Amino acid sequence: MSFREEGENERADLKKPFLHTGSWYRMGMGSRQSSLMGSAQAIRDSSISVLACVLIVALGPIQFGFTCGYSSPTQSAITQDLELTVSQFSLFGSLSNVGAMVGAIASGQIAEYIGRKGSLMIAAIPNIIGWLSISFARDVSFLYMGRLLEGFGVGIISYTVPVYIAEIAPQNLRGALGSVNQLSVTIGIMLSYLLGLFVNWRWLAVLGILPCLILIPGLFFIPESPRWLAKMGMTEDFEASLQVLRGFEADISLEVNDIKRSVASTSRRTAIRFADFKLRRYWLPLMIGIGLLVFQQLSGINGVIFYSNNIFESAGISSSHVATVGVGTIQVKTRKNI
Repeated sequence: MSFREEGENERADLKKPFLHTGSWYRMGMGSRQSSLMGSAQAIRDSSISVLACVLIVALGPIQFGFTCGYSSPTQSAITQDLELTVSQFSLFGSLSNVGAMVGAIASGQIAEYIGRKGSLMIAAIPNIIGWLSISFARDVSFLYMGRLLEGFGVGIISYTVPVYIAEIAPQNLRGALGSVNQLSVTIGIMLSYLLGLFVNWRWLAVLGILPCLILIPGLFFIPESPRWLAKMGMTEDFEASLQVLRGFEADISLEVNDIKRSVASTSRRTAIRFADFKLRRYWLPLMIGIGLLVFQQLSGINGVIFYSNNIFESAGISSSHVATVGVGTIQVKTRKNI
C-alpha cells in the first residue's frame, strides 16, 4: 500500500463517529422479521425511541444548570473554609462564563468533525475533571481551574444538545422536544439549590459529577444524528440510525430522501466570508442578532442565578436558602408552562 492510499484511509477513518452507532440495533434490523416480539417492539413507536435519546442527552443541560447554580448555596461556606475575599469568589463564579465562551466557539467545529455524540463525550470529560478539582480544592487556584473546565464543557453542551435534538426529532415533535434543553437547564439549577441545603460544598461538587457519569455510558446506547451521518457520506449508518429512531417497522424512505436533499442543498451553499460583512444588506440583521444576545446578558440573569443566596441575605431575608430554592422552582415551573 502506498503512503497516499494509507493517508486516504486514515482520513476516511477520521470521518467515522467518535462513538459509533453500534451493532445493538443493526442486529435487530437484520433479524427484525424474526424478532418483532423482542427489542423491536420496545422502540416501534418513533416517539418512544426519540424521547429515550432526548432524555439521555438532557443530562448535558442538567449539568449546565448545576454548574450555573453551584456558586449560590456554597458562597459562605467556600469563602470561610478557604478564606477567600468577596472578589476572589466573584471571580470563581464568573469564570464559568469565560470557559463557556471558549467552549461555545470551539463547539461547532468539534461537533462537525467527530459528531454530536463525540462532542458530548468531549464535553463530559472536562466537566468531571472540573468538579473533582473543586471538590478537592485546597486553595483558590483549584477552584479557578475547576470552574474554567466546567465552563468549557457546558459551552460545548449548550450548542451540541439542541442541535442533536433538532436533528433526531420528527417534524411533529421538534418544537416540544426542543424545549427540553432549556427545561433541563432550569432543573439543574433547582437541583443545585436544593441539594445545597443538605450537603456541604465539597459533596455538592461530587454530586455535580453524576449527570456526566450517567451521560457517558448512555451515549453508547443512542444512535448518532442521521443528518450528521448523511453529511459525512455514511449512507448505511445514516439509514440505520434513522430506522432506529423511527422504529424498525417504519417506512423511512421519504425522510431519507428529504434528508439527502437537505444535505445536498446545504453543501451547495456558498461559504460566508468575513468580507461579506462589509455589505450593507447584512448590517441590520447582524446588529439585531448581536444586540438581542447582548441585551439578554446585560439583563443580569446570570448574576442572579450565580449569587441569589447572597442577594436574599443582603435583602435581610432570614431563610435565604429556602428563598433561593423557590427561585429555582419558579424557573422550572415557568419553563415547563412555556
